[in-house]
Amino acid sequence: MGIEVGGHYERIDFPKLGPSLLIASALILAIRTARRAADYDPHLSNKDLEKEIDYAIGLAHSLLSKLLSKHDSLFPQKKEPWYQATDEDIPQ
Repeated sequence: MGIEVGGHYERIDFPKLGPSLLIASALILAIRTARRAADYDPHLSNKDLEKEIDYAIGLAHSLLSKLLSKHDSLFPQKKEPWYQATDEDIPQ
């Protein structure tokens, strides 16, 4: 006999969370740097901007982690099957 599906688990679809993390980080960065002058020069290092980017990513990651642990139903879900043991699976 083949494997029998006993039902499905509703689990978070983690590959779809990547864009959410990117969007959240970009929004935090945009809000925090909105009042700055647009003086970006690709030939110069901008340590303050790099610190803001790291902070925005960390804050977005922390926020998503907290939401995942408390309110996982807010995020895209996928169904993963769970299988029932058959007579062939039980050792004699």
